[in-house]
Amino acid sequence: MERRPVKVWYDREADYLEVIFEAREGYFRETDNEQVMEKIDADGNVLGFSVTRLSTLSDVPLSLILEGRKAA
Repeated sequence: MERRPVKVWYDREADYLEVIFEAREGYFRETDNEQVMEKIDADGNVLGFSVTRLSTLSDVPLSLILEGRKAA
């Protein structure tokens, strides 16, 4: 299995976390949690996710299920 770097970026002032699995063109779309967005490509493959107001989350650890397609 090929190992790829994961980009994790946190802006403390904005309280914003972004995690990118693949640096490719895509867009963010809503999830069931209003604070979480998933980044997907045109085919629906998950490229990453973002979390706004991270410090306000009461469910720790944060459990995420990203709904995009799995890469074949």
